Amino acid sequence: MHPAMNASSHTPPTASSSDITQHVETLAPRIAAAQSAISDIVLGQEKVIEQVLITILSGGHALLMGAPGLGKTLLVNTASTVLGLNASRIQFTPDLMPSDITGAEILEQDAEGRRSFRFLPGPIFGQLVLADEINRASPRTQSALLQAMAEHYITQAGKNYPLPKPFHVLATQNPVEQEGTYPLPEAQLDRFMLRITLDYPPRDAERLMLLQTTGAVQKQAEQIFTMNDLISAQQLVRQLPVGDRIVDAILALIRSLRPEDASSSQATRDAITYGPGPRAAQALMIATRARALLTGRLSPSLEDVAALAEPVLAHRIGLDFSARARGADISALVRQQIEAVL
Repeated sequence: MHPAMNASSHTPPTASSSDITQHVETLAPRIAAAQSAISDIVLGQEKVIEQVLITILSGGHALLMGAPGLGKTLLVNTASTVLGLNASRIQFTPDLMPSDITGAEILEQDAEGRRSFRFLPGPIFGQLVLADEINRASPRTQSALLQAMAEHYITQAGKNYPLPKPFHVLATQNPVEQEGTYPLPEAQLDRFMLRITLDYPPRDAERLMLLQTTGAVQKQAEQIFTMNDLISAQQLVRQLPVGDRIVDAILALIRSLRPEDASSSQATRDAITYGPGPRAAQALMIATRARALLTGRLSPSLEDVAALAEPVLAHRIGLDFSARARGADISALVRQQIEAVL
């Protein structure tokens, strides 16, 4: 029996250990094949692809950070094809209205002259939505996306319209120093399970990209998963057992980054105005399970916690003014706490 499947592990009672093991053995090779299929199209971004898949397997949303032209749209389109999801894109601009995202009611007249309203769904009604340059829109428009991400439905004229299942948002944002940007409020940042950073690809990958994408025929992604396969994998993620050691490590790390907590260091108290909340701990717990499944393991390890702590926590922590003036870096603070706690 796997060492994590003992009496001290937190395993949901809905599935036996043997059922979970069999399900992992069946799904893990297909998840690996999906990851490989995306990597064949989106070159040189293996870590990003891994984190996007972790987000989707966890049932969450991700914030993509990076310079223009690094393949964010290609990543979303390729992932949607490989995973069997319907993709849509929203280009955020300062004049974008909430109804441009959610949809609107239109007045129709039938052949007999009777008039009625019909709801016309907006681009948010996709299973994998690219919200491009999200912080260029006004706070009012951002709040419409926030409700959809949090509640998985939108409200129009007093009626609730459920969004498709599964539903995931991959959002990009411009640097806050650029003109015409509206900083995302903490409540909306907290809705993103991971903040994923895209870097420039390695030289070999960029060379292959030049050869692969500038010819007469370009490589196309192939579908590996179906929507039902993905939903099944998402359910399996929440059934994977988590040992007490992992739970305690997550709690210790989260609480050490809260300046009000007794376990926090003086450096934390001097630099951080607010730390990650309980939703951050939940996100890290689920994400570690997803990473274990992605690599064909039955339960998460401390290495999973260390690998995912920064993308899960960095956007949920606020630096005070003096720390920003000193050039303090949130990611560096998180890494320090990882080394101290884990």
